[in-house]
Amino acid sequence: MRILETGFDDVIAVLSLPEKYRKRLRTTNSVERLNEEIRRRERVIRIFPNRQSVIRLLGALLMEQYEKWASGRKYLNMEEYLSWRKNNNVSDNTNVS
Repeated sequence: MRILETGFDDVIAVLSLPEKYRKRLRTTNSVERLNEEIRRRERVIRIFPNRQSVIRLLGALLMEQYEKWASGRKYLNMEEYLSWRKNNNVSDNTNVS
């Protein structure tokens, strides 16, 4: 019970954000999608000759994902968030209570 009480503020922190950001930040869909992509590529290779080959595969996949995020449709429009934060006088060290 103590763990729930001490972590409560962290759990509900997403509720202080604008409604349009809540769903994307409270779910793990993007992490699950990345894990699926890693598993899909790993199944093709099946056996890695050494640790460095695994790191190269994961590094290439993460760089590819980064390029998609950087150049593609924005998952979260930070300009809207920063505008919201400025209008609501929210600082970086604000705690939800």
